[in-house]
This record gives sequence, structure tokens and C-alpha cells, in this order.
Amino acid sequence: MIKIGNIALPDFPLLLAPMEDVSDPPFRRLCKTHGADLMFSEFISSEGLIRDAIKSRQKLDIFDYERPVGIQIFGGDEEAMALSSKIVSAVNPDLIDINFGCPVKKVVCKGAGAAVLKDVELMVRLTKAVIRSTDLPVTVKTRLGWDDSSINIEEVAERLQDIGVQALSIHGRTRAQLYKGEADWAPIARVKNNSRITMPIFGNGDITSVEKALEYKNRYGVDGIMIGRAAIGYPWIFNEIKHYVATGTHLPKPTIENRVAAARNHLQWAMDWKGQHLGILETRRHYTNYFKGLPNFKEYRTRMVSSEDPVLIFQTFDEVLEKFSGMAFV
Repeated sequence: MIKIGNIALPDFPLLLAPMEDVSDPPFRRLCKTHGADLMFSEFISSEGLIRDAIKSRQKLDIFDYERPVGIQIFGGDEEAMALSSKIVSAVNPDLIDINFGCPVKKVVCKGAGAAVLKDVELMVRLTKAVIRSTDLPVTVKTRLGWDDSSINIEEVAERLQDIGVQALSIHGRTRAQLYKGEADWAPIARVKNNSRITMPIFGNGDITSVEKALEYKNRYGVDGIMIGRAAIGYPWIFNEIKHYVATGTHLPKPTIENRVAAARNHLQWAMDWKGQHLGILETRRHYTNYFKGLPNFKEYRTRMVSSEDPVLIFQTFDEVLEKFSGMAFV
């Protein structure tokens, strides 16, 4: 059993990464249904929360069926991080996660996300501000360092644990890499094997198959794995990894019935959450992934992403089910 504060997770838990414009409640619900053990909100700007920005506030929506679930915040100002921590605590997530890893320019240029890796003292101050402002467990997601010449994750892990951080998720790239090249898990293993480190260490980056998940579990000894892009359009990956780790065998791949059901649920849950118009618009980006590998699918995808009538979209799902039933994905 893995413990984060009073949160009990199974041995070798699988975490859904916080992904901007992806990890919303409908997507999290699908991943939870298919085996995710711990999930996080999309990252939320501390400044946005304080300004009462509608988009930031909506990201605070969590539901009991998701638990345990964490809300992730980012920012570069201690006072803003402290105040946003209090706002987040009021909606009663199971934990607060701090993003010190986002590499995108619009975040980094504000001195937040991965930019904080250049100033460990600032990272410590920001984290302390959050910890002092909440009774919830505080965890951190970060990267190896700013660039190859400043990989400082071992120091970062020790400093964060010393001030009360209760788990650390590490993406195996530097900020300079963005999402290019191969994730390097060797520094993550060094953190995990550091005799001073007692908090759970979760690895993240390039887990694209059940075989790779088991290989990295055995090779790097992490307490669990965080999965991001591989779950987009394929929430089944969580249970597939669990089954493979436990038995060494593969679960059957999702059928066209499974895929249509996932797309149908995703759309319905998105409309229930955000209303019909936004629900339809924000689900469109997922259809290509749900039906990836189906031959001659373009006509159906075009109809799914161009219609604003849910009845027509659901009818298209039915047609896909009828046309492709029993067909293998390539």
C-alpha cells in the first residue's frame, strides 16, 4: 500500500497526469472507470483563481466518484499561491498538487511551472506557502531540471520532502526538451534510491505500452507510474497495465463496442457538465483517438466533429458500430 497523507493507494498505483484541456471531469471519469488510482485536475493558475476567472474556477469541479483526486495549481508568487491554496481547500479535494514542471512558454514566462526549476529557493518558498495554507496533503509534479547542464532533481526532492511535501511525480525530461527526445528515468531512479527519500516517487514520461510499464517498474523501482498522453483516447491502458503487471498476460484489446461506448459516455458526460454547446465542442478533439486504426473512417469523423446536434452525433456512433462491428483495428 502507498500512502499520501491519509490517502491509501494500492501497491504500484497508476496516476492520470494533469493535462491542460484534457484532464477535465468527463475524461477523468472515463479513466477512473478503467482503472486510474489517483487523478488530478487540469493545472489551475493561482492568479486566475484569485481574479475569480471563470475558466479557472470551473477547473475546481470535482466529484465523489473520482476520489481520490487532487487539484493542481501553479504560480510564481508566494502570496498568490497561499491564497489559491485556501480557495482550493474549500472545495475539499483529497490533496493539492503543485506544478513545477509545465514547460510551455506562456507559463514559464510568468516565472511559474518549470521556470521555478532555475531557482530552488523560490520553489521551496512557494511550496511552504501552500503547505502553510492548507491541512490537505501537498504533492509536487516537476521535471529533471531546466536543461541538461542543470539537472537538480535529487536536490529538489530532498528539499521538498524536508518541508513537508508528501509525494513527488517526476517527468523524465528537462524543460529545454519540452516533449522531444526520450524521457530519461535514470535520475528518477536515483531519487527513489536515495536513502533520505521516504515519500512516494512516481515516474512519468513515455509509458506507451503495458510492456514498457512493467519494464520501467522493475528497472527503476518507482512507487507508481503517472500516465499522460497514452491515456488520451485510450483510457483502457490503466487496467491493461494492472493486468499485465499482475499476470504477465494481455487483456483483450477494446472492441468497437467498447470504443463507441467510451466516445458516447465522454460526449454525454461533457454535455452534462458544461452544457450541450461546450460539451460537444470540447469532446471533438477526442474522436480521432477513440477510433484510431479504423480504416476508411474519415467520413464518420468529419460528421462527428462538424455537427452541433447531439442526436446526429449519437446516430453517427450507431452507424460506426454497425459498419465496423467485428473489424480489427490496424
